[in-house]
Amino acid sequence: MSAGPFVHDALFYADRAEYVAGTRPFVEAALAAGEPVLVAVPGPNVEVLRTALGARVARRVTFRDMTHAGRNPGRIIPWVLRAFLDEHEGRPVRIIGEPIWTGRSAAEYPACVQHEALINLAFKGVEATILCPYDTASLEPRVLFDATQTHPTVIEGYDRRPSDVYTAPEAVVAYFNRAFPEPAPKAATIEFTVGELPNVRQFVARYAGRAGLAATRVADLQIAVNEIATNSVKHGGGVGTVRIWQENDGIVCEVRDAGHIIDPLVGRVPPMQESDRGRGLLMVNYLCDLVRIHSVAGSTTVRVHMRL
Repeated sequence: MSAGPFVHDALFYADRAEYVAGTRPFVEAALAAGEPVLVAVPGPNVEVLRTALGARVARRVTFRDMTHAGRNPGRIIPWVLRAFLDEHEGRPVRIIGEPIWTGRSAAEYPACVQHEALINLAFKGVEATILCPYDTASLEPRVLFDATQTHPTVIEGYDRRPSDVYTAPEAVVAYFNRAFPEPAPKAATIEFTVGELPNVRQFVARYAGRAGLAATRVADLQIAVNEIATNSVKHGGGVGTVRIWQENDGIVCEVRDAGHIIDPLVGRVPPMQESDRGRGLLMVNYLCDLVRIHSVAGSTTVRVHMRL
């Protein structure tokens, strides 16, 4: 990726007409300049913009349904944005990314805000422009306020202005680094040390299978929890605790240890080749529907969610 000015704007829109007015010129200007364009937005908005552009123009744009590609906000930077940048390495690119929409769960939302803040760290110095639409008619005011904290610039109608409350990404991530609520149902629990990782995998598979998780997803959950538990053994004091329970329409599995994760981008960008840290959490984000981390000195809790 080439070094250059990075632009990260929030686009506030109230209806379909404002959505098209804010996104279509963005795409058309990119294509006129010969820049690759990615549109990663919820499915209905994919169709809105595809229709507005017309078939001849739309075929030159890469479209992805963010409700699938970015269901886990932790996937968006490595597997959506960076993947597109790497595909067009050495060229400036433009991206429309809409990671927050009505229907995001209370558990997903903090990870979404952290994602928006971390974009500013992950792509600092990269020659790319990312436009993030926010639906002012359906999203809560606090969501729109958070958008002004995670985007250096805000667009409303024909007005593009610097955000007066833009906040350092590390501070936003720290604000949402909160202890998790205790699970309402009693959670199945197992403690482990280095020699007991096979027991952890069996424990997870047994519970998830009985709860009705598909066999392939059980295998994904086993791999994810094994990666986290291995990190506990290597970097979290050598011991840890796994809890698993059913919540709403899915399964939640938690690994807790005495480690401390300092890098806010861990699990969201590939580590340097010479580093052996961060690869496990990158894989965990790829496999799971949601990954949440709460980490302070002497204690780290990682929760992964899998939909039934």
